[in-house]
Amino acid sequence: MSNTIQNTVQFVKEKLEGAEAGHDWFHIERVWKLSKKIAKTENCNLEVVELSALLHDIADPKFHDGDETLALKISRDFLEGENVDEEIIQQVLFVIQNISFKNRGEAPKDLPIELKIVQDADRIDAIGAIGVARTFNFGGFKNNLMYHPDLKPQLNMSKEEYKKSNGTTINHFYEKLLLLKDLMNTEEGKKIAKERHNFMLNFLDQFYKEWNVD
Repeated sequence: MSNTIQNTVQFVKEKLEGAEAGHDWFHIERVWKLSKKIAKTENCNLEVVELSALLHDIADPKFHDGDETLALKISRDFLEGENVDEEIIQQVLFVIQNISFKNRGEAPKDLPIELKIVQDADRIDAIGAIGVARTFNFGGFKNNLMYHPDLKPQLNMSKEEYKKSNGTTINHFYEKLLLLKDLMNTEEGKKIAKERHNFMLNFLDQFYKEWNVD
């Protein structure tokens, strides 16, 4: 592991100490590992992939009053302090700016492979057993209802509607999580996502059985 990557790991650990459990260092670590796993199957710049994975949630806008510029500033300041080449910095910032689900309508059509890899890794960590756990953790963090039979999922929300949404945790599966399998960019990402997607479908079946006391 290079000194730059080691220093980035330490920086992110310190920066995210005490963060909400779905967006803490352990989330970053899983996305970093998944990114490296996917990167093995693609022709890419591994330094850009690793730095982007490590810094992608350094200041998640939903915990910073919706500010989408803060993560870019923090990341640039850190990377410049590490004497990272400007070209690499720009590529990392591009990934951070365009990775999120809510920004998918604004992202350029021709995405670099490094963004595709880290985006797949981040989305994979939002599904499966970990995804279920993170979703309920965040729903509890926001004091949202787990489920309400009369509240239906809001599909095709705009970016602003999505950011303001305080729907039920179960609705979030239909508004985001179950859509992610078909948004994967890489073959490796698609393979991993398929298994995790099926786990969520089984979870939802069991949830409704128990909710309805079948």
